[in-house]
Amino acid sequence: MKGDHDVTVLRLGHRPGRDERMTTHVGLTARALGADRIVMAGSARDRTDTIVDITERFGGPMAVETTAEPKGFIRNFEGTVVHLTMYGEPIQDVEGEIRDAHADGPLLLVVGAEKVPFEVYERADFNVGVTNQPHSEVASLAVFLDRLFEGRELDREWEDPDRVVVPMETGKRVVDPDERTE
Repeated sequence: MKGDHDVTVLRLGHRPGRDERMTTHVGLTARALGADRIVMAGSARDRTDTIVDITERFGGPMAVETTAEPKGFIRNFEGTVVHLTMYGEPIQDVEGEIRDAHADGPLLLVVGAEKVPFEVYERADFNVGVTNQPHSEVASLAVFLDRLFEGRELDREWEDPDRVVVPMETGKRVVDPDERTE
């Protein structure tokens, strides 16, 4: 998000045929709630087109990348690594420390799909759970980003959109940015 150090989300793993929408939603949630970049690993690399398309239509910035070496990406990341897992420390116990770390440098948020290698748990500076009950990685990412940015991501201005959503009490309206009424 503008004015902050970068937040990168790494989608680690992807089960073809099972995670198609989930992986796409991890990327869309990352974009919508303040991350600067999403990196898709392994077979998740095919999911990048939708995120690029949404960014082009509704504005950015949001970088979309792929990696064939996710463990190396994590190992070589220069900044704080946060692994989102239901087995981690409660977010309410560590969010202040993570916010402080983000004030000092970039964050990498690792969001798994299939079984996460133990090396990720060891490399992470924080293993964080938004709940210790089974839940969606999309929900985990959304709650984490909202806690990290303390709601500021909800007022974000998007750069160069082709389309904008007009908030309404009832109905749906998407317009050219020049047609938007304040």
